[in-house]
Amino acid sequence: MTVDAIDSVMLTDRAARRIRKIMDKDPTAGALRVSVEGGGCSGFSYKFDLTDARAEDDLVIEKDGATVLIDPTSLPFMAGSEIDFVDDLMGQSFQIRNPNATASCGCGTSFAI
Repeated sequence: MTVDAIDSVMLTDRAARRIRKIMDKDPTAGALRVSVEGGGCSGFSYKFDLTDARAEDDLVIEKDGATVLIDPTSLPFMAGSEIDFVDDLMGQSFQIRNPNATASCGCGTSFAI
């Protein structure tokens, strides 16, 4: 299913630029898959994978030539979130600002609902 990023999960311009840069280096990967898994120090964790496999029921977010896929199981945990890319003194990473999270760890990849 394809929707505008504003309908469910938003992708920032910085994240879109970084995804395009990654895809340019790995032409076999067509998208960045973001999923939620059980585990991590706060209960759930985000997982980021490069993939060329798109499932029929994936949420597809496309922005400025970048594609993000989110499976239907992970989507309720991420509804209303913003995917960003941060490059600061602590390092470079994709970060998800999730309004559903009641707590998160210091690394930003684990959260609780």
